[in-house]
Amino acid sequence: MLVKEIGEQGLLAIVQGFCPPEMVGDDAAILSVPRDESLVITTDMLVDEVHFSDRTTSPFDVGWRSAAVNLSDLAAMGAFPLGITVALGITGDKPVEWVEQLYQGLTTCLNPYNTPIIGGDICRSSVTCISITAFGNVNPDLAIKRSVARPGDVIVVTGYHGDSRGGLELLLHPELETQLTANQRLSLIQAHQRPQPRLDVVPKLQTLLASQPSTAIAGMDSSDGLADAIVQICRASQVGAQVQRCQIPISEALQTFVPFQQALEWALYGGEDFQLVLCLPGDLAQLLVQQLGTAASIIGEITSHPNVLLIDTESSTVEELSLSRGFQHFLS
Repeated sequence: MLVKEIGEQGLLAIVQGFCPPEMVGDDAAILSVPRDESLVITTDMLVDEVHFSDRTTSPFDVGWRSAAVNLSDLAAMGAFPLGITVALGITGDKPVEWVEQLYQGLTTCLNPYNTPIIGGDICRSSVTCISITAFGNVNPDLAIKRSVARPGDVIVVTGYHGDSRGGLELLLHPELETQLTANQRLSLIQAHQRPQPRLDVVPKLQTLLASQPSTAIAGMDSSDGLADAIVQICRASQVGAQVQRCQIPISEALQTFVPFQQALEWALYGGEDFQLVLCLPGDLAQLLVQQLGTAASIIGEITSHPNVLLIDTESSTVEELSLSRGFQHFLS
């Protein structure tokens, strides 16, 4: 069955089934924000053949990714999610099953974080696109911002970087002969198709901040690449950084798939890993890494010098990190 065969009202009836009945049905949703907390709002749009394609992403995974990228932005602000709205543009020739699987992916990603779909919109479009607005809450004293990094802060990243790009390459070129095990192949592909927003780190960050009230944590997520995140933080904070090449976390699977230099390039500029990049005092950084174990790494420090440098101690080379080598809309 196609969308045009059931029309707008029929499609609305289907998608509203994925929403709490008490939250939808009126012209807008009503949210309650805990006392003394601020509302955090973020919007991301995913467009067919720009952010996903039928070659690499099932409708379930399109839904998952659409939710994950927005939850990741909330995590990057130190916020807890309250709900999302979904605006869907779709052709009339799209199968209804495609829409159902999209919303199944959305809710499967959202459910572990008790995050409902609280509204949205649908319209006919020549190109499939999904725009998500996510709402969260945070104590303003515990919010993470890009502009508060200070010289002497340590740079901590969660997870591995480059795996999403590796997974994309495997999906685009399944004929590639590699030495990957089945589990390694799956881990790279799932890093691309079903990224995990790092909301699990937020309570730990809030505990650290509460223990030192005068401390601020700078950060953002690495949706556009690790290099992009570090440079963006440094620009917003008017500082520089030194990043140790040997400390950038690159998975064994990615290093098995491609040579190290290619893996490093994807780690820095591949994007869509949706990990957190954080700048905080050294003692708190050590505590955070101890709590997260192998899921976090210290990769460098913030400096007063404005340049953002990648240091290779083995070859005694220095490279300046750049925004221009990653993906940019209208330029790439």
